[in-house]
Formats: sequence, structure tokens, C-alpha cells
Amino acid sequence: MKLKFLGSTSDGGNCPTLYETETGDIVVQGYRLTDDEAIGQLRDVLPGETFVVVPRDLLTRFTPKE
Repeated sequence: MKLKFLGSTSDGGNCPTLYETETGDIVVQGYRLTDDEAIGQLRDVLPGETFVVVPRDLLTRFTPKE
């Protein structure tokens, strides 16, 4: 799978960062959600899934508009 860098709102090359796959899906690099209360509110969690906290500014600035 090839990834296209979309953008980042972090300084110094740290996360969070957005990428786009060849099929148009979005890959998010960021800090893993570790708050047990928040995790307990998630629905239909499948084995192997993880959760990443994404700043709203990152999504509004860099997600594809199409």
C-alpha cells in the first residue's frame, strides 16, 4: 500500500498526521486513545482495532474535499 502525505498540524515532524491511500481511504497517525471511560463508550469494537485522537484542525485543514 502506498501512502500520500496530506498534512500535519504538529511541529517538528511529530504526530498527528494524515495520509491518503491509493484507494482514497485516510490513515491517521496520532496518539492512541487510552482513557478507559472514553474507550468504554465506543461501539462495535472489532479485534485488532485501535483508536486515535485527532485534532479537529487537522481534519478541517487536510482531509480531501472531494
